[in-house]
Amino acid sequence: MLNNGQKLRDILKSGELIVAPGVYDGYSARLVEAAGFQTMATSGAAVSNSRLGIDDIGVMDLTENVAHCRHIVNSVSLPVTADADTGYGNPMNVHYTVRQFEQAGVAGINIEDQVHPKRCGHMPGKEVIPLTEMAKKVEAACLSRRDDGFMIIARTDALAIEGIEGTLKRVRAYVEAGADMIFPDAARSEDDISRIVEAAGDTPVTINMGFGIRSRPTTPLVPLPVLKKLGVRRVSLPRMLPAAAILGMQRALEAMKESIATGVPQDRPDLVVGIDDIMQLMGYDEMRELERRLLSTEALEAKYGA
Repeated sequence: MLNNGQKLRDILKSGELIVAPGVYDGYSARLVEAAGFQTMATSGAAVSNSRLGIDDIGVMDLTENVAHCRHIVNSVSLPVTADADTGYGNPMNVHYTVRQFEQAGVAGINIEDQVHPKRCGHMPGKEVIPLTEMAKKVEAACLSRRDDGFMIIARTDALAIEGIEGTLKRVRAYVEAGADMIFPDAARSEDDISRIVEAAGDTPVTINMGFGIRSRPTTPLVPLPVLKKLGVRRVSLPRMLPAAAILGMQRALEAMKESIATGVPQDRPDLVVGIDDIMQLMGYDEMRELERRLLSTEALEAKYGA
């Protein structure tokens, strides 16, 4: 049976542009799988926002992150990559960070070159650590994994601080250190992306397209066929599902407020799914079948004559 890291590697070998929606809980992960996507990626910002109710400024710790990712991985059959922030310290810390995420069953992790505590890659005020320090973190990550299938995704936030030339130097260094994928966050243009893909050589490049179906002021919303033509191998959509969930919850709450004000109940299947939809998504039928097999008195008596 293939592990999740090898599954993801095989998907990347297909030659198709892989789209990985960002997930942050069991609902979002199961929806991505039900929609027919091949893989998904946890969004560190969405996990931090939803679990802690605060901005993505490096407050969520390793233990919280790993535990949450383990639950997500266990809820689906698709390979899931996780956001490991800065690796939670120096190269020695990265060694243990990789071990914990690997044990959680994720397919691989992003490790970024921001100064700790980090912040969301599309926020102002970012700082990056020296190139040599990050290269050592990548080397430590590759050395510490027990399974070569586990993917080390080296993320760089240097575009906002060092520009494209500094970023290209980092890309080459991270590839040399053993990175399995390069992730330049907050890419500013198609030209930036093209030059980064060229610098990465045979190492796949993944690009963050944010909302995926809505523009934003940082990375432009580049059409997927264009990204594929530029040589990009994977696209992540970390903000799409949490943003869609927020909008849906806002609209449902507005409808409920109207109902409170008027005293008239509203039947709004256009705003909320039904209980059958939730039960189907979460696998209730499979669980009931397992209960009948393992807990039914009649089944036990028939099988064992009790």
